[in-house]
Amino acid sequence: MPELPEVETIARALGPELIGKTILDANVRWARTVAVPSVRKFKELVKGQVVTGVSRRAKYLIVQLQPLPESHGVTYNLMIHLRMSGDLFIRDSKIKPGKHDHLIFTLASLHSKGKRGAVKESALVFSDTRKFGRVWLTANTEAVLGRLGPEPFGDEFTPQWLYQNLNSRHRQLKPLLLDQSFIAGLGNIYTDECLHIAKLHPLALSNTLKPKHAEALYKAIRAVLEEGIRWNGASIDWAYRGGEYQNHFRVYDRAGKACPVCGRKIQKLVIGQRGTHICPNCQKLR
Repeated sequence: MPELPEVETIARALGPELIGKTILDANVRWARTVAVPSVRKFKELVKGQVVTGVSRRAKYLIVQLQPLPESHGVTYNLMIHLRMSGDLFIRDSKIKPGKHDHLIFTLASLHSKGKRGAVKESALVFSDTRKFGRVWLTANTEAVLGRLGPEPFGDEFTPQWLYQNLNSRHRQLKPLLLDQSFIAGLGNIYTDECLHIAKLHPLALSNTLKPKHAEALYKAIRAVLEEGIRWNGASIDWAYRGGEYQNHFRVYDRAGKACPVCGRKIQKLVIGQRGTHICPNCQKLR
């Protein structure tokens, strides 16, 4: 948490607020937030950079920056992983930093109204209660993203690809789907929802699935993620706010409640130390 829909929602919201803004300064209030490079180099390189785009890859937010004259055409990217409790938001630059605000970028843009040439400042704040989130400033995004599997909405991800790659592995289905080197972006919530729609048990072995199972899972993954994005992700604790997908869960966090398909009580299992929710009738382990 956050997973692909939550990160995609944040990226879409931040884009209009950040594109065209200049980074005046970076206040690193907890050094380990910055993964690469050193804090001193990070502050030096990011100062004066102009934001040209905001996107997402898997659970990473990517802020594209315009090359500075002194960088000799090298394009840097800010890459942010929120991990368990990270949050990223825009606020007035004059507001005093909170206890968990570990990285604050001061931003500037030309004010559209008022005195000509006036500069309006704001702040991009990375707040993280548990301190697991990380930020990279790098010209080589593959150094961070290179081991990730295909995007669920990418051209590479097809029913045929999914079937071949499921059958080339001998792993339980849920842990495999959570493996970011297999498919990028799925987490605990959306994996449970996908498996319920596809009528697959999370303990089923990947190499026992038939093409029809892989196609059902492919369709379920895309449908669930699209629905999650449509509802701006899920808000189930203090780590992410603003989404409504939790109001449309089929099985996740609904132990003891009725399955929306057959009416049987949803069960909670623990698989790979992760809470897992299934319908014992719709998702039989064969």
